[in-house]
Amino acid sequence: MTRILVTNDTSPISALFSVKVQNAEQINYFNSLDYPLDIWMYATQGRDGVVLVPKDYVQQFQDELYSKGIEFVIEVENIKDSLELEDKLRADKARNRAMRPDNELLVDFDDIYNLTEVNNYLEQIAKAYPDVVTLVNGGKSFEGRDMNYLKISNSKFENASKPIIFIESLLHAREWVTLPATLYAIEKLVVNVTDQDLIDDFDWIIMPVANPDGYEFSHTSDGRFWRKNRRNGLLPNDICLGVDLNRNFDVFYGIGSSNNVCTEIYHGTSAFSEPEARIIRDILHSDDRIEMFLDLHSFGNLILYGWGTGDLPENAFALHVGGIQMATAINDVKEDWNLDYRVGNSALVLYAASGTAGDYGLKAGVPLSYTYELPGLRNSGSTILGFLVDPDFIKPSAVQTWEGIKAGAMFLRNLRRNSV
Repeated sequence: MTRILVTNDTSPISALFSVKVQNAEQINYFNSLDYPLDIWMYATQGRDGVVLVPKDYVQQFQDELYSKGIEFVIEVENIKDSLELEDKLRADKARNRAMRPDNELLVDFDDIYNLTEVNNYLEQIAKAYPDVVTLVNGGKSFEGRDMNYLKISNSKFENASKPIIFIESLLHAREWVTLPATLYAIEKLVVNVTDQDLIDDFDWIIMPVANPDGYEFSHTSDGRFWRKNRRNGLLPNDICLGVDLNRNFDVFYGIGSSNNVCTEIYHGTSAFSEPEARIIRDILHSDDRIEMFLDLHSFGNLILYGWGTGDLPENAFALHVGGIQMATAINDVKEDWNLDYRVGNSALVLYAASGTAGDYGLKAGVPLSYTYELPGLRNSGSTILGFLVDPDFIKPSAVQTWEGIKAGAMFLRNLRRNSV
């Protein structure tokens, strides 16, 4: 399967296509195209694929799709125009970018905060609420940046009867829309609490930026669509950089990924070769009370569970029921134009993958381990812009995701009560 992009070529001069496939033959053909494409969403029957095509390959790509009768639409002729629009929309909100004046610990959800701002916010929260929040530095990324996360508990993580829910975002650097979801969860658990039972009945671990090096690079002029971490020295002269952190975990390692460093799903030199993956592993093993793990990604309107091989874990029924309850909670509050969330095994609903954080959560003994694929931006409800963000879309996405997280917590609580 393709899923490739020569990652030293971060030129924004590319066209964005949506692709509609009608049968298994077309799916297999599309997924086997063997030249630089950045597939943002895989095409399945009933759901369009989304792919970014470098300008030098646009005509070839169209000709190949025509030859197989595969329907497509050029959503954006030059993605650079969309990047400029994203910059303009964000600049228009810049005057309001500081924390809201009525309460500096309430995040203003009309922009995406950079790494420094996120770390400063985590420090402020921990200082303002020391009885509930602990700031933890889990270690250093490849380039030496802090891997920070919060432990949130009104019993100082000392109540052995309380399950822990662990949420992370930005394991893939370009998936900016996942960050507001974790920041909003922090706000609702600490600053603007409206569901006291969520803090009374659960302890929480929240890591907003799981890939700090890649996320920092994604804010540079030529790095907006960067996915991996920033590991270098893998090839002479650093021709290609980075490891896909969501293929670096020690679970079915190397099966549904790539050993080519120039691909977007390069799995690294070995399982847990990357410090970022090791830090997440250590958190998952830090406390056997972790009973739910939510790894937030974008985009696709999906809630997925293991295994990435297509095999089902022993508790697949419970995972599916919990996923349905989370998806239903989101679907009940989302915009009419947005796609309904789908739930299922990651390989059967999306594609086979190995070495993922979600699968490793199950391997580490977390019974309810999920990968969220948040919605992608759509321009006026039609044109797909994928990883790009519109300030007006940020808060609705965060609020909707929070409804899913709450439903997941309630499912976990009921599951525990029924098992007693």
